[in-house]
Amino acid sequence: MPTVLIDLLILVATFAVVSALAGLLGAASLGTALAFGTIAFAAVLVGLMLKRD
Repeated sequence: MPTVLIDLLILVATFAVVSALAGLLGAASLGTALAFGTIAFAAVLVGLMLKRD
């Protein structure tokens, strides 16, 4: 599997899992849960970019 596809799957899974977790843990609204997902997405994206050569 190409590296770019794996990275994309990691990013999408991170966004989905963190957004769902925030919703389950009592985020005030869907927008708040999605904001946490976006923050996690950005953090993982930076980590993946730093990991590359």
